[in-house]
Amino acid sequence: MDDQIDGRDAVNPLLHDAALRASHYLAGLDERPVGPGADAVTRLAELDQPLNEHPQAADAVLRRLDEFGSPATMASAGGRFFGFVVGGALPVTVAANWLATAWDQNSANPTGAPATAAFEFVALRWLRELLGLPPDAAGAFVSGTTMGNLCALAAARHAVLARAGWDVEADGLFGAPPITVVVGAEAHPTLFKALGVLGLGRSRVVTVPVDGQGRMRAERLPRLAGPSIVCVQAGNVNTGAFDPFAELCEQAHRDGAWVHVDGAFGLWAQAAPALRQLSAGVDQADSWATDAHKWLNVPYDSGLVFVRDANALRAAMSVTAAYLPTTGNAWTPSDFTPELSRRARGVDAWAALSALGRSGVAALVERCCAHARAFAQGLRGAGFAVLNEVVLNQVLVSFGDAQATRGVIEALQADGTCWCGLTQWQGHAAMRISVCSWATTDSDVQRSLAAILRIANQRLRQ
Repeated sequence: MDDQIDGRDAVNPLLHDAALRASHYLAGLDERPVGPGADAVTRLAELDQPLNEHPQAADAVLRRLDEFGSPATMASAGGRFFGFVVGGALPVTVAANWLATAWDQNSANPTGAPATAAFEFVALRWLRELLGLPPDAAGAFVSGTTMGNLCALAAARHAVLARAGWDVEADGLFGAPPITVVVGAEAHPTLFKALGVLGLGRSRVVTVPVDGQGRMRAERLPRLAGPSIVCVQAGNVNTGAFDPFAELCEQAHRDGAWVHVDGAFGLWAQAAPALRQLSAGVDQADSWATDAHKWLNVPYDSGLVFVRDANALRAAMSVTAAYLPTTGNAWTPSDFTPELSRRARGVDAWAALSALGRSGVAALVERCCAHARAFAQGLRGAGFAVLNEVVLNQVLVSFGDAQATRGVIEALQADGTCWCGLTQWQGHAAMRISVCSWATTDSDVQRSLAAILRIANQRLRQ
């Protein structure tokens, strides 16, 4: 073969082949084990070969990708993966993602990508409405909640230092007034990662104790002076619990602090009327981060950041160069995100919101929470200890001591009926069941619950 890559005439058959392979993969999810088989994982080592010297046919590359990759995946696109709060991908969002990829738009600037900028602009407005956030808050699509936290905290850093007369983007942190950062004792690790990247420190935070469900205790929030940021949580990663937002925001704002909400999955309670009371007062914060690839069930790499003070986010994130087109007063995505080159993340979200509508998003969230309650009821009924108040989609269950609980989880993962993970929470080893996928049905829950109880009872009889 010569050194020419496949031309345009190869596109149609290649995409049809990819669609057939993807459809075959998705159709088989209900029958295969949730975790990949050991042989399939071992075979991945065969991929570690020298780079081929010459081009290969695209259909051969795709075939190899499917043959090696598909059997070695975790079936998280199916209805029985409960290991992490990641959701699935709605069929319409998979299709929209494929189409947007074919468009191949760099969605940083509406001059170069007017269509995708328009879809993102509309999707952000819909999301502000759906999540009950200020209508004039700046919004942006980023890669995930980790980056959403980083962008929001960068805006917070700008704002609190600007009030103290310091331009952090121009002058950096050397010599800047110190910023006090307050977090709850069960803040998510990605929040600390963002703080570290921004130079605010992972270890110099002020930590506020939490209650028995992981909620920050508002009465223990210290009085604050000078530049300050308070980080609160919508949806504890273990229990699903919510910090008392109204009380915390009132106290923090009294002292002139910025309040940021890490709401990776919990912020979506705002979209469900039956659950909205859990997040009461969350709209009083100054910034919010969440993931569309969690409860909106779009493909990965689709996080969200919203900031009440649009100028603060723009000051922290905007970029200019002589070669970049100017857009006047038009909304420009790259003014609010870290990247200049980025995929059209908002197309997936627009497709999901269009397909589901308000009632569909609410039903998806509420259905997952009902599934979580069914898990908890079945486990309690069998005599096992559910450690948390199941207020959202998270269930923590203990099967005795740490060794027994670990044994049940390992056996369950090997069994393949469903996949749940191990966590450590307030001194307990626990199985964590996270229900976040549109694909999970009542049948999936009952099938998974039966497997958990069967394996737990077998292990405890040994």
